[in-house]
Amino acid sequence: MPILETACLLLVVAAAWFWLDGVRARDAAMSACRRACEVEGLQFLDETVAIRSLKLERDEDGALRMRRVYDFEYSDTGNDRHPGSVVIRGRTVVALHVALAPPDEPQTLH
Repeated sequence: MPILETACLLLVVAAAWFWLDGVRARDAAMSACRRACEVEGLQFLDETVAIRSLKLERDEDGALRMRRVYDFEYSDTGNDRHPGSVVIRGRTVVALHVALAPPDEPQTLH
């Protein structure tokens, strides 16, 4: 097989792997957000996450992994929206942020 065809085939395989890895990471992020919202008695709005950043990072063992940060929105009353975020390294949830304003602070709609 000529070198150009081999290079193109490797590029297609790498792109497919990257896409599939992203889908699995996004599914892990959505599951983590859904569980966190259920535990806290919140509504996971739109039932989806949106990627904010993507970069390479080393895990605790020194292995290179993709680090993805996803944003999502949730509601405590059904009439408002609050931002949240989840950090995934590989397919492992590293951090999940869900914070509500204290009850005595006025909440603003965005």
